[in-house]
Amino acid sequence: MHPAFSIIVFTTLSGLGYGLAAVLGLGLLDPAAIATKLATIAALTMIGVGLMSSTLHLGNPQRAWRAFSQWRSSWLSREGVMAILTFLPLLWLAWAIVVESRHSPTAGVLGAVGAAVTVYCTGMIYASLKSVQAWHTPLTPLCFLLFALSGGLVFGSLVAVWAGAHALEMLLAAIVSTIAAWAVKTVWRRRMLSLKPLSTPETATGLGGIGRVSLFERPHMNENYLTREMGFKVARKHAAKLARLSFVAGCAMTILLLIVAIATLALPAVAIVATAGACISCAVGIFVERWLFFAEARHAVMNYYGG
Repeated sequence: MHPAFSIIVFTTLSGLGYGLAAVLGLGLLDPAAIATKLATIAALTMIGVGLMSSTLHLGNPQRAWRAFSQWRSSWLSREGVMAILTFLPLLWLAWAIVVESRHSPTAGVLGAVGAAVTVYCTGMIYASLKSVQAWHTPLTPLCFLLFALSGGLVFGSLVAVWAGAHALEMLLAAIVSTIAAWAVKTVWRRRMLSLKPLSTPETATGLGGIGRVSLFERPHMNENYLTREMGFKVARKHAAKLARLSFVAGCAMTILLLIVAIATLALPAVAIVATAGACISCAVGIFVERWLFFAEARHAVMNYYGG
């Protein structure tokens, strides 16, 4: 599949934003701290920018509002509806934290639950597609949820270290969630690499009973939407290198920097720098992981194009 930059930005930023919003919603950070107020604004900004970037991939972005009408049958529509509904308690929570320097339990719980459901809907957009075998597994939404949680706790750790409250607990939670997220992702990737295609040229054409089917000529010579969007290919050796890069940045380096932060909590400046580095490393790892998520996916329609 074509790894559209706008969709990668959308899934990365919105996931991190919703994860941080959930951490804020559960009251794990001091609402009176300046760092928490800035984190609240940052979470809403990441969510907003991420959602807006998702419309850039549409042929007619001005018609994006129509997606909300199909919530009964479409996970894309459900995601849009949940994103709007979740913004209401998050704005309420933001007002309580930024303006009133307090945590609102009602808004926080509603915002955290809404964030989790929205991220789950995002994952289900891809997991529901039987035509993309690598995505069609319950592990896909689980990965989205765990990466959002991991990113939220890593960014929340920076706030906690900066504010000087519950820093150790947040750092430990971030390490555990990061390990869990990348462990599940490793299982997901191994499953993808070991898959035997369910859809082949033989099943696609219905000619398997005759023998092996080989492409004589493509349906057309010029490029079209299908070949552009569904026919992207990445060399296996490059994919392997990028997979290692995503793991090293998103998991190994992130955890190492979080451990450094724990070891230097007595030196706040050093701990803040280490945790900030963990945030950057975490975001880079998830961004590369998202690129591979799309680039390595094979759509069944490419059976008609020799893919």
